[in-house]
Amino acid sequence: LKKTKFFTDLKYLNKKTLLVTGATGSFGTAMIEKLLQYANLKRLVIFSRDEYKQSVMKQKLEKYKNFNILRFFIGDVRNFDRLMMAFRTVDYVVHAAALKQIDTAEYNPFECINTNVLGAENVVKASLYNSVKKVIVISTDKAVNPINLYGASKLASDKVFLAANNYAGNRNSIFSVVRYGNVLDSRGSVISLFKKLIFEEKIKQIPITDERMTRFWIEKQEGVDFVLKCLKNMNGNEIFIPKIPSMSIMDIIKTLNMNLSLLICRKTILIK
Repeated sequence: LKKTKFFTDLKYLNKKTLLVTGATGSFGTAMIEKLLQYANLKRLVIFSRDEYKQSVMKQKLEKYKNFNILRFFIGDVRNFDRLMMAFRTVDYVVHAAALKQIDTAEYNPFECINTNVLGAENVVKASLYNSVKKVIVISTDKAVNPINLYGASKLASDKVFLAANNYAGNRNSIFSVVRYGNVLDSRGSVISLFKKLIFEEKIKQIPITDERMTRFWIEKQEGVDFVLKCLKNMNGNEIFIPKIPSMSIMDIIKTLNMNLSLLICRKTILIK
């Protein structure tokens, strides 16, 4: 991927309070570190449901001199009352909490819908009731013409957030969506899976669905910068989509196995 200059024009966040749902995930962690380094926030609220991950995050972020602006909320986007409490006096919300694993969503459809769709509705309502100025949600390329439940749930979530602009009335709350592709080497990504299978487990069969598959890719820092740019420039009701490169699944595997020859056999890659 082409290297881009980091986005550091964060004056619009001066003395503001920003809350990130799902903040202990790969994206959320990268965003929190970026904001601690470059933004002059009044408060930065971490909202997530995993106590252990929050504990690990606290230890990791203690090195920053403005660590004291952090507030750690244990909570779930399914819990409207908890969101109402967390969103008090918040200016901006970045909604990154979601169930993201495709196979997990297929096997646990109720859980997927409760988090990704009903959770989105809770975030919208809590934002409106607390007059949050700007709310931006992290979506996915899989929400475009979805063929699986995860993509469908994120499409429904996107529509909930965009429709929220019609319900804001005189509360001056605006809502927008960011859609991008796969984050390079993020936790749970296909690259992480392939690396584990090839280099740690020494597996000779790499499972893929179809060798003609392509994936859109974005670096973690690029994703964070793109969301922060969109948060600054949003007017409400937009779906922001970056222009990012795509790569075939075969090229990804070949890149990970520079010195190995590959053979295709049905839905499995055989490594000689």
